[in-house]
Amino acid sequence: MRKLALRHLPGAPARRHAEGMTTPTRTTPADKTRVAINGFGRIGRNVLRAAAGSDVEIVAINDLTDAGTLAHLLRYDSSLGRFGGVVEAHEDHLVVDGRRIEVTAVRTPAELPWKDLGVDVALESTGRFTAAADARAHLTAGARKVLVGAPSRGADLTIAYGLNHGDYDPAVHDVVSNASCTTNGLAPLASVLDDLAGIETGSMTTVHAYTQEQNLQDGPHRDLRRARAAALNIAPTTTGAATAIGLVLPRLAGRLTGYSVRVPVPVGSLVELNAIVERPVTAEEINSAFEAAAAGPLRGILEYATDPLVSADITGNPASSIFDSLLTTANGRLVKVVAWYDNEWGFANRVVDTLSLLGR
Repeated sequence: MRKLALRHLPGAPARRHAEGMTTPTRTTPADKTRVAINGFGRIGRNVLRAAAGSDVEIVAINDLTDAGTLAHLLRYDSSLGRFGGVVEAHEDHLVVDGRRIEVTAVRTPAELPWKDLGVDVALESTGRFTAAADARAHLTAGARKVLVGAPSRGADLTIAYGLNHGDYDPAVHDVVSNASCTTNGLAPLASVLDDLAGIETGSMTTVHAYTQEQNLQDGPHRDLRRARAAALNIAPTTTGAATAIGLVLPRLAGRLTGYSVRVPVPVGSLVELNAIVERPVTAEEINSAFEAAAAGPLRGILEYATDPLVSADITGNPASSIFDSLLTTANGRLVKVVAWYDNEWGFANRVVDTLSLLGR
């Protein structure tokens, strides 16, 4: 009889599978990080769910949408399913499992009431204020730190939690980026392979679920491939993950190229890394290295799969990268490794981990 497909290891960080919050409390304990979310879209709502049971407390949401609509979209989610707790909507706040969350609709981040609300970390997830120069407005508003839930030009530090979060220095880093879901999925692949055999050069491809940034029907878009109907087409496009890997793993800067292929699924993606390594290796050696990493230093970040998975099998999985051992190939120094990732839930869990780090 075959082993379980995925190894969910006890004691790992952020083992939050997609389910609702269920423990009502009415005050923020002193050991909790007070977080305000700017932009309550796919990432913002996933983060609120993922924060359940963590030391991150969501105390405010800023979004131009009214509180009633925000509450409805939190209760009912086409990918995550129905929220497991109780959500109440009021004119200027939500009550989620007994806890009040202030709701504002302010267009300019510098004018947000973060000082009055005692916000420790502002999560910038609108997709509009990703550049560090713009994200710093949250500091002006009174937040102690800012986490950009996307790649950020000029950020003080880019973190793929589990790989380089130890580089964080609270005395130096005020605006931090969590990179992208794909960078978080790629980083464990690249790191383990490089440690094993040394990556000389490589190319990555992400087969990626469509996102809200694409069109539902054909229509104008700056990227003419993304202009086409997302649910009807396979659309090759760009990704910054190969470049961003150098921000997370400086030893690999400039060694990888890559692109993205958007496919007609709403969630669930994979990343493939083809590389020329410094010495010949076998598929068995590669798999052994990844199995050891998943059980050791990357526990909770990297998982090791032994069954023939498809994208539906990994939705709701909180790991950054789910290594598919059945797809490993090696021909001398030319190797290929593949990992799955839930591009929303896995990334949201790393955001929560990083929010906790910034709040310490």
